[in-house]
Amino acid sequence: MPIRKKESSEQHLMIKPHLQNPVNPVQNAPKTAQNGKGPPPQESQKAKPHNQTSPPTKNRGRRRGRGGRKSDQGDVCMRPSSRHCAVARLPASPSLGGAASEANAPNGYVENGGNSVSMEMGFPTSSKSLSFAPRPGYGQVGIKCVVKANHFFAELPEKDLNHYDVRITPEVASTAVNRAIMAELVRLYKESDLGMRLPAYDGRKSLYTAGELPFAWKEFNIKLVDEQDGIVGRTRERVYNVVIKFVARADMHHLGQFLVGKCADAPQEALQILDIVLRELSNKRYCPIGRSFFSPDIRTPQRLGEGLESWCGFYQSIRPTQMGLSLNIDMASAAFIEPLPVIEFVAQLLGKDVLSRTLSDADRVKIKKALRGVKVEVTHRGSVRRKYRVSGLTSQPTRELVFPVDENLTMKSVIEYFQEMYGFTIQHGHLPCLQVGNQKKANYLPMEACKIVEGQRYTKRLNEKQITALLKVTCQRPRDRENDILQTVQHNAYDQDPYAKEFGIKISEKLASVEARILPAPWLKYHETGKEKNCLPQVGQWNMMNKKMINGMTVSRWACINFSRGVQESVARGFCSELAQMCQVSGMEFNPEPVIPIHNARPEQVEKALKHVYHASMSKTKGKDLELLLAILPDNNGSLYGDIKRICETDLGLISQCCLTKYVFKISKQYLANVSLKINVKMGGRNTVLLDAISCRIPLVSDIPTIIFGADVTHPENGEDSSPSIAAVVASQDWPEVTKYAGLVCAQAHRQELIQDLYKTWQDPVRGTVSGGMIRDLLVSFRKATGQKPLRIIFYRDGVSEGQFYQVLLYELDAIRKACASLEPNYQPPVTFIVVQKRHHTRLFANNHRDRSSIDKSGNILPGTVVDTKICHPTEHDFYLCSHAGIQGTSRPAHYHVLWDENNFTADGIQSLTNNLCYTYARCTRSVSVVPPAYYAHLAAFRARFYLEPDIQENGSTGHTAKGTRATGESGVRPLPALKENVKRVMFYC
Repeated sequence: MPIRKKESSEQHLMIKPHLQNPVNPVQNAPKTAQNGKGPPPQESQKAKPHNQTSPPTKNRGRRRGRGGRKSDQGDVCMRPSSRHCAVARLPASPSLGGAASEANAPNGYVENGGNSVSMEMGFPTSSKSLSFAPRPGYGQVGIKCVVKANHFFAELPEKDLNHYDVRITPEVASTAVNRAIMAELVRLYKESDLGMRLPAYDGRKSLYTAGELPFAWKEFNIKLVDEQDGIVGRTRERVYNVVIKFVARADMHHLGQFLVGKCADAPQEALQILDIVLRELSNKRYCPIGRSFFSPDIRTPQRLGEGLESWCGFYQSIRPTQMGLSLNIDMASAAFIEPLPVIEFVAQLLGKDVLSRTLSDADRVKIKKALRGVKVEVTHRGSVRRKYRVSGLTSQPTRELVFPVDENLTMKSVIEYFQEMYGFTIQHGHLPCLQVGNQKKANYLPMEACKIVEGQRYTKRLNEKQITALLKVTCQRPRDRENDILQTVQHNAYDQDPYAKEFGIKISEKLASVEARILPAPWLKYHETGKEKNCLPQVGQWNMMNKKMINGMTVSRWACINFSRGVQESVARGFCSELAQMCQVSGMEFNPEPVIPIHNARPEQVEKALKHVYHASMSKTKGKDLELLLAILPDNNGSLYGDIKRICETDLGLISQCCLTKYVFKISKQYLANVSLKINVKMGGRNTVLLDAISCRIPLVSDIPTIIFGADVTHPENGEDSSPSIAAVVASQDWPEVTKYAGLVCAQAHRQELIQDLYKTWQDPVRGTVSGGMIRDLLVSFRKATGQKPLRIIFYRDGVSEGQFYQVLLYELDAIRKACASLEPNYQPPVTFIVVQKRHHTRLFANNHRDRSSIDKSGNILPGTVVDTKICHPTEHDFYLCSHAGIQGTSRPAHYHVLWDENNFTADGIQSLTNNLCYTYARCTRSVSVVPPAYYAHLAAFRARFYLEPDIQENGSTGHTAKGTRATGESGVRPLPALKENVKRVMFYC
């Protein structure tokens, strides 16, 4: 391992809430030797007093003892190497509560008791007065290297860009029809009325030109053949009235100033125009979906099963970066409905011959669900290929369907009608007909007379086999992905693009070369009784050989329930025995014998079986709680896993560990070791901690009690229109170790991104106005666990898109402020708010794929690679960090954007902290790709979706609602069932 360079030291100043993001000075850090031969020395370090930003007062922040932790039974063993960090002396400020006010407060906080807290919050109340944290400089720590990024330099046009409003009458909902209308207008009038201009159109109401049109307002009448008819030799023309009106001129000078860092706000309109211009030609060539383009011609489609196929394509977006404008190009894949005859599609969907068999009711439901909304074209009318959208499926077979053909209600069968009208003989009368049109006037189409129209993306949920097949297509080694990206850029030939030429945009065909640094891996601390007490990970991974968990918990009372018919009791006993032994070897105290014999049960009786085991165990132990439940599950278990978690965590208060049958039969040491890691943290223990944490050497974490939050919101899948979104917040419950996280979850309005329950108040008949919410509860929990109140907050927020940055920061930072103020007057610890993004399209590649020293086994860049130059934001504080070693495919670096920073982190400080935390993930001995608090929040939100129960809608679609009997909240969403207290305190989601 290379020698770590000197880190710069950071002065820990407690700043007032209204001081906004001053640029960090260059500072010197404590020395940490790291040569790979041994851990850095643990010198005794006393925290020095900080520079005072305000005169001292009597109410000075006091040093506190840690207090007892009920769940940390193993802490006694780690004391020799895990002394408490000295809390830095701080001047009293509005962000700290005085000793006098703490004396009478439960949990060390003053409850507001319903009274409003008067305080000055130096935080803007609208996005107009809000500016994000500026970049505090560039990082210096780590080994410097060069990587390539899938960003292509775009030269700014020197021409004026003009915006025109487009109004089409009659109004058209389809952007495809809008584009056809405008394409016809340009074809007819480019050389005359448009003054030789080639405009770019967004498909809705905006038209853009390079230079002015000869008019400020003009009206056109455009004739267009109705695309829905598409009848050869017989056309139906529609006339559209198009009005083009000048709106404004885009400020390209403003964009230039923004790119060189001379102004902070991005000129969104200018960026949007350039994006539309570069997408114009691709919109005509390919099938556009979101910001990506797909085509069956880019690569041969691969079958995914059940009538679906994968199409390859590419993502494209113009981005402002430090190197100027950049075109971000990445490869993409998506599932499309295979353009098959409908009968063949149905046969694939059901996986059986449908020509000779009668369909069951379940078959009809599956077909109806799969085909609703799908566009089909008729094949029984020769050259006539009229298109329809499927609205349903008949309940009767085709041979039984009749309908009135005149006002006298003369009835005719569908089979007779098609024979007489089109000379088409229906051969499979046992199959139902497709219904097209609306409910008032539905038409019948026989399945055998229809074919699915090409180019329809499948937006519903894929099954496991389809996901596996799609991943095989999308999983590319870095070198292959890089070559495909370069080929895409060359194939798009931006230098020949008439729209790019018209607007004066030039795109480089070379990947951007970017200076990067490889941050050193942190030393990890294990228990003193193990052969290896300290560990330095190599290339992002390590193992548990010769190591013991630093806080191994005790499991005295456990039971096992077996839901798998294929697992005999002797096999289950052998597996449990091996697992118990591995837990002991890893550092836990684990009773080798269960409380009661292994209980065999059927999956359909899960609730009855769980309650039986729970009560039988309680009876055997004379009322003592069962500490752990092991559950053996079939490999394909449907809803069983979720049912177990819901019942155990919200009803019985049981910690559970599920194991699949395939691992029970094929026991591997690696699997058992990983399961033991999960069990230990679920029981309240720690597997490992950062050596720098217990040695009090993490800048802006070790000096004063610091709480680290992670937050995420997961939304229901497409098609689930009634299901709530699930928000989860986790927070560290130990300091200085920052390794254990408690989590809370809540349901909120469908697709609501802002976390509603961060802070809330409600009226109580006795106590008046009562404060609560997830932030407040976790702050109180931290105080109970550590004996200290947090004096600094670091908040990692996952799942926020760039367009939501302002909204999320305004709302959620305000909620954090209010939660703190509700606990104690003027309690306002400084906050650093960081958004974590994984759903982006920046990829980093090794500069030389043949240089083995610059890549990991998968061919990806090395873990710890960080980039904060060139492809990053011109002025704001963001960075890309690839903290993990690749396994397969191309690694996706996480993008961290520091939106708000009252703690004044340096670039090195926040980058090193984030990278080091990625080595503390509890479930494996690898560094992970996303900072653990954000990862844990995602796991907790995903877990909480199991607490919902299916809710069958009137139209037959399935949504989810929270299971429980509590009344619906203000948002109209029924609350989730409450987690049991013993579950809430531990990392139940692991």
